[in-house]
Amino acid sequence: MSGATVAEFLGYWEAEGQHYVRRGDYEWMAALVPGKRVLEVGCGVGFATQALAARGLSVLAIDTLPECLAATQARVAGQDVTLLEADVMALSDGQRLEIADFAPDAVVCWLMGAPATVTGATASDGGKAVVAYREKIHRGIAELAASLPSVQAFHLVDRTVIPWQAKDIGRDTLVGYHAGKTLRDLPLLAERKHALYRKIDGNSPEIERMRKSHPSLKSAVPVLASLLAERKK
Repeated sequence: MSGATVAEFLGYWEAEGQHYVRRGDYEWMAALVPGKRVLEVGCGVGFATQALAARGLSVLAIDTLPECLAATQARVAGQDVTLLEADVMALSDGQRLEIADFAPDAVVCWLMGAPATVTGATASDGGKAVVAYREKIHRGIAELAASLPSVQAFHLVDRTVIPWQAKDIGRDTLVGYHAGKTLRDLPLLAERKHALYRKIDGNSPEIERMRKSHPSLKSAVPVLASLLAERKK
C-alpha cells in the first residue's frame, strides 16, 4: 500500500515522485501524450502535472483530495494549469460542464493510487483491493474520455513487473487486458505499437507483492507500463 492515511499517502508520493523525476520518467510519460490540452485525472502531489505543463501543454488536473490539489498548486504555480476538486466517478453537472468547456485533446491517468482508507486495501489482501480500485477508476475515466467529443486519446501508465526478455509478448497482454476491461465497447482503440515498457529501479512493496503472488514473476523486473488508446476513426 502507498499509505493508509492521506498524510502517509502524500509522504509516500513525495518521496516516490522524486525518484521518477530524477530518472526522467515523468518527462518520458509526458512526451507520449498527443495534443495541446490535457485532462489529468488523479494529479497526486503534482509531479506529473509539472511534467505536462513543462511540455507547454494546457492542463486541467482533477483529484478527489484537497491535500493533493494544494501540493500540486504549489508545484505548478505560474504555469498553465487549472485545478478541480472532483471525483471522476461522481461528477456533478457543473463539473462535467467545466471539463467539457476545457475541451481536452487527451485524457491521462498515470500511476493511479489512493490511501487505503479509499481503496479498502489491507496488508493481507494480496493487493486485490488496489487492483479492483484501479480497474473501476480506469473504466470510469475511459467512459468519461469517450463521452467528450474533443478527446482523441487516452493515456494510461501504471507500475507492474514483467520478464524483460518477454516484453514483446507483454505488450500484447497489456493491450488485451485493457481492451477487454478498460476500453470494452468504447470508441477507443489500443494498438500494440502504443504499448510500451520502461524499466524502473527499486522495489516498492506493491511490486514485491506482485512477485510473491505470481511465482513466474519472481525474476521479473519492475517497469512502467504505458498504453495509449486513440479514438476510433
